[in-house]
Amino acid sequence: MNALNSSPSSSGSQPEAVSAAGAQPDAAAQPDAAAPPDLRESWPTTDIGGSRLHLPQGSIPALDCAMWVLAIALVVSLNVAPGSREPGSAAVGFMILLPVVLQLLAWVLFLRGRARFATSDEIPQILITDVLVAAVLVAVSALSQGALLPLDAAAVSGAVALTLHLAARWLFQRFVAWRHRPQAHRTRRTIVLGAGYGGVQAISLMQQDQEGVFTPVGILDDDPSKRHLRISGVRVLGPWEALGQVANETRADQVLLAVPSAGPDKVDEVVEMAQSLGLEIRIMPSVTELVDRAPSYRPDASQLHSTNVFRRPQIADLLGRREIDTDVDAIGAYLSGERVLVTGAGGSIGSQLCHAIARYKPDRLIMVDRDDSALHAVQLSLDGQAMLDSPDLILGDLRTPGFIPALFDENRPTIVFHAAALKHVTLTERFPEEAFLTNVAATRDLLMAAASHDVRRFINISTDKAADPQCVLGYSKRVAERLTATIGRSLAPERRFMSVRFGNVLGSRGSALLTFASQLERGLPLTITDPSMERFFMSVDEACQLVLQAGVLGRSGEVLVLDMGKPHNIEEIARRFATLMGHPDAQVTYTRVRPGEKLTEELFGRGEEDVRPNHPLISQTSVPPFPMEKLDAIADLSERARWGQHGALVRRWMEAESGA
Repeated sequence: MNALNSSPSSSGSQPEAVSAAGAQPDAAAQPDAAAPPDLRESWPTTDIGGSRLHLPQGSIPALDCAMWVLAIALVVSLNVAPGSREPGSAAVGFMILLPVVLQLLAWVLFLRGRARFATSDEIPQILITDVLVAAVLVAVSALSQGALLPLDAAAVSGAVALTLHLAARWLFQRFVAWRHRPQAHRTRRTIVLGAGYGGVQAISLMQQDQEGVFTPVGILDDDPSKRHLRISGVRVLGPWEALGQVANETRADQVLLAVPSAGPDKVDEVVEMAQSLGLEIRIMPSVTELVDRAPSYRPDASQLHSTNVFRRPQIADLLGRREIDTDVDAIGAYLSGERVLVTGAGGSIGSQLCHAIARYKPDRLIMVDRDDSALHAVQLSLDGQAMLDSPDLILGDLRTPGFIPALFDENRPTIVFHAAALKHVTLTERFPEEAFLTNVAATRDLLMAAASHDVRRFINISTDKAADPQCVLGYSKRVAERLTATIGRSLAPERRFMSVRFGNVLGSRGSALLTFASQLERGLPLTITDPSMERFFMSVDEACQLVLQAGVLGRSGEVLVLDMGKPHNIEEIARRFATLMGHPDAQVTYTRVRPGEKLTEELFGRGEEDVRPNHPLISQTSVPPFPMEKLDAIADLSERARWGQHGALVRRWMEAESGA
């Protein structure tokens, strides 16, 4: 219990690592705040595409003045107003000096420090300034009756100056792009699919990333109105179906899908088309995906900084990613400023939950796991440092006698997400006592501690195997659901103890996809249990968003069932995954249905109704209570399971108490 003894008291102080990260923006702001006003307003640098160039002091007004001089000189020399008398050199000198003085006055009084050079923010200022200066020139010309400068020439001078000002900035942007072009020895000639916002961002990244290996050679888009569009010099060459022809013409060897909203059918089509043409494929991630990658405790972290964000297609792209509508304000209301405890924090669900919870600024985020490497990984994802000295990282086993009471006594959590569990069907069938100790006994101890320590919300993460269970894993999780409901119903209504049930999570540790990837890598056939086997799948991000939303909606005694969409055939997923990994001809071997496995999972058990009163993707059903007088039986079975092999006894008890 040394790890617990180092934990802070219930004062809820922020962890040291978080405080250090949070202090960085303030520290960086202090020198800026102390700088003299003229230093800040002079703005001697420009920032184009994240590439910072230092410009000499006063170079911007000098350039603009020079453009006026050149404009009037060009107009006078070309004699754009034939038939008018030619002004004298003194008159021309005065008319050149006048806009120079006006331009300098405008810079000193209004323009300095207002916008970065050669950015879209500067265009309105250029237009207004040039129009006003040209108006003064026209007025002076009219008052002098053309003696200083013909009226037409004065008007044309303003238009020429505006053109020169804009042209100078365009050339500067092109210079920046050329200077920061990719310097890799061997670049990949890339066709960008999509001329929308994603395509614009993708091309900008390619052209600015000096270390990148991507060179855009063309764009394809199905919108006919974009047929002749150019983005940073790269042309739209046709619709998506012209990929083969365009790839031959441009000698491309790679395709980048830059439409984050593309559905699974479209992604599947692009993957097959690219592979048939021998082209590699990359995907531009969505903004949401980029935000999820950034450390939750580091809001200053850059999400979009290089072409490293371009990734290979994932099976989730082919199965579809749903936009989850969550009530951010309601989630923040029950998480912000609270002491949140996450068990199994290093696991697939637990780590993503920590990442999502951290964005709501809890007073403390207490992460518990028995795997030290997993805790290191989750802290690294949160603060980008992983110093492992935060008192909110707690290394320990929930099954250790006395661990849970000490955990609650010293940390006083107010919200608990219980994600720690054993989850493999075959192993829990072989070792039922282990499933009992982790999924039942530890859950019971957590619930009892939470009930006695003023925990206001307890969210137990369950599984679809708890619906009409037929295996040890299902029995144990069903008992955990009933325990959660029973303890919750014994408390005040404002204290909510609930369970959240969902199916398989894509890419989680120990998932079928990782097995398939390993088999493909070693040239082995894919092992499929049965050609008819189906499972529900959901991305870890979708699951965590809905778990947080369920915490808003759930009441004690309820099981909230997440909408998993339609079940997917495992063999179909395996074959699509193999094609995605570049093995379209992968062999498949059928094994057998092992004890405890179902061909098709169900999300609802007998007597449970699919009722969705508050959210279209969350059903709220109830489970029968667990007799309170049997809680002591769990403690007795725990002792037996710890000190001897009582797997058969434990299995029979869980099967009976699960109601199966």
